[in-house]
Amino acid sequence: MRADRVAIIGAGIGGLAAAVELAAHGVDVIVVEKADAPGGKMREVLIGEHRIDAGPTVFTMPWVFEEVFSAAGSSLADHVTLTPVETLARHAWTEADRLDLFADVARSADAIGRFAGAAEARRYRAFCERCGQVYRTLEQPFIRAARPTPLSLTRDGGVRGLLDLWRIAPFAPLWRELGRYFHDPRLRQLFGRYATYCGSSPFAAPATLMLVAHVEQTGVWLVEGGMHRLARALAGLAVTCGATFRYGAEADEILTSGGRTAGLKLTTGERIAADAVVVNADIAALSSGRLGREAAPAAPNIPSTSRSLSALTWTLVAATDGFPLLRHNVFFSNDYVGEFDDIFHRASLPAAPTIYVCAQDRGDRDDPPPAESERLLCLVNAPPVGDARAFDRPEIERCEQDTFRHLERCGLTVNRTPANTVTTTPEDFERLFPGTGGALYGQATHGWRASFRRPGARTRLPGLYLAGGSTHPGPGVPMAALSGRLAASSLLADLVSNRPSSRAATYGGTSTV
Repeated sequence: MRADRVAIIGAGIGGLAAAVELAAHGVDVIVVEKADAPGGKMREVLIGEHRIDAGPTVFTMPWVFEEVFSAAGSSLADHVTLTPVETLARHAWTEADRLDLFADVARSADAIGRFAGAAEARRYRAFCERCGQVYRTLEQPFIRAARPTPLSLTRDGGVRGLLDLWRIAPFAPLWRELGRYFHDPRLRQLFGRYATYCGSSPFAAPATLMLVAHVEQTGVWLVEGGMHRLARALAGLAVTCGATFRYGAEADEILTSGGRTAGLKLTTGERIAADAVVVNADIAALSSGRLGREAAPAAPNIPSTSRSLSALTWTLVAATDGFPLLRHNVFFSNDYVGEFDDIFHRASLPAAPTIYVCAQDRGDRDDPPPAESERLLCLVNAPPVGDARAFDRPEIERCEQDTFRHLERCGLTVNRTPANTVTTTPEDFERLFPGTGGALYGQATHGWRASFRRPGARTRLPGLYLAGGSTHPGPGVPMAALSGRLAASSLLADLVSNRPSSRAATYGGTSTV
């Protein structure tokens, strides 16, 4: 009997995880990727001889990847070197107002006590307990589940599960709940920022996003060689398991026959027959018809008004002075409400942006800065309008001036030059990830229903599956990997059930409810 063949569109983290699991189970896997390397949003920019992570920079939940590697008979440690960090991030509001958060809750509480007083330190400890409760309540019935619904969360957990769900206040807005724990507006702002990890506004996101704080408290790691090293390791593992990768190959159309998926056509006209297709792209690319009219109805239509944040980034090699950078640094806006009003209500670049700076030659300690230049990723949030309008040069320059002036007010001078800087706009992200407008996280998680609107792995078209940050369980590196595992698990189960004579193997590997 011939091996089943699966084509995967996109070598992002979700597609890579699916490729590993499917190939490890004997499936003939071919991955088509229009870029010249794996990773998707986990990409890197080359400036001279410097390779700089230009996508995700924070690595958490390593157990997700340990499970992926284990499913292929390998281990994460054999492919990637991880170093745990003690200091999660350094935060600044002005040159005088700085606060470090640590993986150790007690150290963070002490720092918060010195920064904002003993009462805030006590409230922080209570906040941590709440964040842990939110995560534990949602891990099995939501994060690991194939396609959770509000009904399944209450039904599967029984009376105890219903009580646990009620305790985490799933309908409450994040910003309001943070006000219960933090009276200092700077701390409310700091922990509200976790909503942006899902591409959302802290003023519209649900309180359940507190679980992001718990995830970071359980550990953040540095990946030796950069985050892109993880993508290459997954691609290499998939190849070892038998998968084939076609880089520089762009999917143009998903082919159908007899009411089910039959393969795909590349922009070159080449056709690839397949028993199933996994789309590791934003679902907006599928539903908008960019992958063919026949497949478009298989995914829900995503209105542009529900898109998540985009970004304006500067990837650069420059000498710095002043502020003692760590690997992860956040410089907060002095007008937080105005920042998100600019982005989500006025569709404009923020006049007072919050700035994330990843100093990729630094660690988590106050070591001396590099002798000359260092690799930096500077990011501000931006509206996802890259398919509707292009910000003109004056708008970009104005935001750039506002950004680097704020860094200087906080004590950081970046001696950048145009030759050593790559600027990426929402329009650029739209070109990289079509159909998104530059949105980097799929749909925004605004309101309690938003998390349930993300589609699961299965679609309305038999043989067509979804993976990636725009699908369940959501955006972020480990969540995208989980989506790939869910897609592989669903696909393998369907292949078995559709055979006249099923193989004896038991497929899967992802815990589902």
